Amino acid sequence: MEKQRRNVRVYCSNTGQYHDVPIGSTLEEIFPMISPSGLTGTITNAKVNNVVEDLSYTVFSNKDIEFQDITSEAGMRVNARSLFFVMCEAVRDLFGDSCSLEDETAVASGTYCRLTGDREVTADVLALLDKRVREYIDMDLPFIKITTHTEDALKTFEKFGQYDKVQLLKSRKLLYTTYYTLNGYPDYYYGPLLKSTGQIANFSLEQFSQGILLRLPDPKHPNQLLPLVRQDKMLEVIREQKEWQKIIGISTIGELNDWCQDKRKVSNVINVSEALQERKIAMIAQNIQSNSEIRLVLIAGPSSSGKTTFSKRLSIQLIAAGIKPVPISMDDYFVDREQTPLDEKGNYDFESVYALNIPRLQEDLKNLMEGKEVELPKFDFLTGKSVPSGNKLTIDEHTVIVMEGIHGLNPTLTDVIPASKKYKVFVSALTTIQLDHHNYIPTSDNRLLRRIVRDYKYRNYSAEETIRRWPSVLEGESKWIVPWQEEADIMFNSSLVFELAGLRTQALPMLETVPENLPEYSEAMRLRKFLGYIQPINTEGLPPTSLLREFLGGSTFHY
Repeated sequence: MEKQRRNVRVYCSNTGQYHDVPIGSTLEEIFPMISPSGLTGTITNAKVNNVVEDLSYTVFSNKDIEFQDITSEAGMRVNARSLFFVMCEAVRDLFGDSCSLEDETAVASGTYCRLTGDREVTADVLALLDKRVREYIDMDLPFIKITTHTEDALKTFEKFGQYDKVQLLKSRKLLYTTYYTLNGYPDYYYGPLLKSTGQIANFSLEQFSQGILLRLPDPKHPNQLLPLVRQDKMLEVIREQKEWQKIIGISTIGELNDWCQDKRKVSNVINVSEALQERKIAMIAQNIQSNSEIRLVLIAGPSSSGKTTFSKRLSIQLIAAGIKPVPISMDDYFVDREQTPLDEKGNYDFESVYALNIPRLQEDLKNLMEGKEVELPKFDFLTGKSVPSGNKLTIDEHTVIVMEGIHGLNPTLTDVIPASKKYKVFVSALTTIQLDHHNYIPTSDNRLLRRIVRDYKYRNYSAEETIRRWPSVLEGESKWIVPWQEEADIMFNSSLVFELAGLRTQALPMLETVPENLPEYSEAMRLRKFLGYIQPINTEGLPPTSLLREFLGGSTFHY
């Protein structure tokens, strides 16, 4: 007589109910058993006890399960990884070993990729690639998941010439490694993939800058692609940084980890990175000095981009150039709290440009430009009120106002000031080091780690509180900052090639405190896994004026 299969109990947050399912069932098998509703498209993955898993995950004990589709952040990542894998296989199939595809960075419209080797991105090459990718999708080929001893995985990647993955996996020193194959071709990703190529959502491939823009679906409207946003200046800054990294030999985390084994090499890369940033800041100060009309320097950028430290270091360079910098805080121009606009959920939208007293700001700037005396406002964050500061200001031909804030490039704020009198700087942490050539590191992850460390040290916020607020911060940036970033006269990359190794020591213990029963645990675990690839370094030798000191502590600047 056949032995009856034992059940386990799962709680599905999509249905809000408990379900008994056969032990040993995969997530793919469980989904039709419980038929969760409210999902708008193909199921990409699931969270199991608040950890993102692919649909091959097997359930052997009681679990909490949340099925996700492409409208979720995790689902978007799963879809993008899977599509990029197909593109890599299509490039290999079409052009052999003569070129390869590199996943360089996320952009507003999707992902920016680059062909390396003897092929340029022409209309003909792009048409061939697009056609082959769609053929693979129509074939509905499976992504096969393989878990094996790391030594065996290393041999596999060596066989296919993927030495960047060999270097990365060697530095992790794990007993087992999980990777995927497609059509017999292996690849490694630091997150799950779809079940098969046929599940990949709509996309388009377009020539963009010197590479390929992989346009991805809009998570709010999955049947539509993300709007096309040109970010040529940003990509040029990234390209410049990558060229410098190639010269010193640190393009991937595997290469950085090798450097981290030698204290002298670490000290050298820290000193050179800091010198490179100081050189850029000095160049910006020279640009301002060379134009005697400039009276207002506007510094904008997203959260945790290092705007404050940049403005302080720029001010030092301006003084050295014979210019008197006068800082004005944009935060002091907040409207009284009860006048702050509300977001879609009815909460105060402090990210909105209309959270600022625009008429007062414009009037003050206009009067200053005309040589009049102005008493600057002061915003009391405890009472949520604007109060007199007693700080009266006039400027002359040797003075430049330095104003820093997330809306600095928004023309709504300063359109009363002639363009010839303004110099606009966009500051962002444009992370250019990659895990390997097929796994870029999102710049938002770099900034989130900075913010987790800073919020814990200086604002008494836990890691889960910072993670909880982060989606609304990114949404505000997308709405109020990204549309204006290309309007900058110059972009400054505040990311340091070694900084993730420096942040790891402080960020990892904070992430480990996030409880498993909170939704934020999923993001904490993703970041913990990511940091697990990176060897830590000692940051005691950082200069006291280092931009990273704004987050790690030990700065000689006052914030």
